Amino acid sequence: MGPLIPEIISPEWNNIIAIVLGIAFGYVLESAGFSSSRKLVGVFYGYDFAVLRVFFTAAITASIGLLFMDYFGWVNMAALDGLPARVYPIIVGGIIMGLGFVTGGFCPGTCITAIGIGKLDGYVFFGGIILGVFVFSEMFPLFENFYNSSNLGDVSVPQYFNISPYWFMVGVSVIAIVAFYVTLQIRKRIKKVEY
Repeated sequence: MGPLIPEIISPEWNNIIAIVLGIAFGYVLESAGFSSSRKLVGVFYGYDFAVLRVFFTAAITASIGLLFMDYFGWVNMAALDGLPARVYPIIVGGIIMGLGFVTGGFCPGTCITAIGIGKLDGYVFFGGIILGVFVFSEMFPLFENFYNSSNLGDVSVPQYFNISPYWFMVGVSVIAIVAFYVTLQIRKRIKKVEY
């Protein structure tokens, strides 16, 4: 990660900026209540959709910001490295992470936030992450063929479907607005039942 304005901020500041942004991000997560496993699993049980709204908003804001900066020549999107799109391994990994999320009540970032305020379940979840990484790395020869299967290369969704990234973001934004509206209606009905 480097500064957008290297003429003003020298690259030596990269680590300091990363630390400050990390602390700010942790503060925002804690302020939003994301150090609580009950708040995080609420989306799976249908009583709290804050996680869905926050992460959808973050993804859309970052994507639109990158497209905006690419348009004005501040960032070269073509030069950004992406991970290879390995379809089936990504689906299996998503299922495993989702099961871990709903079982443990944290994602990797929010468990660090929970650790930061001294929550025991955050430590346990983080231990599970370390154990999972160790088991995967030690057993990687067994998974290697599957891990490298269905590799589409470094391709984005708009590239794969041959559509403009701008129109793709319009579509994702519309989906987000619909999701926000639907979850708001569900939340209103749940509140009525509670009272």
